Amino acid sequence: IIQSNNLKVDESSLTDESDLIEKYESTDPFILSGTHIIEGSDKMLVLAVGEHSQTGMILKLLSTIKEQNND
Repeated sequence: IIQSNNLKVDESSLTDESDLIEKYESTDPFILSGTHIIEGSDKMLVLAVGEHSQTGMILKLLSTIKEQNND
């Protein structure tokens, strides 16, 4: 996050936590893929997409585990 204004994010898709998370550029500057901005606005710089994103890494790990279990 480069700049935010009353930013609240739903991270339940990754954390299963139902509470909205307040995000600030100074203390919690990352918005993870698969999460949803519910309130506020922000300017951000994208650091990772696809298999390099948090969701992509989780899916890759799950795929590896599934392959190991099939062997």
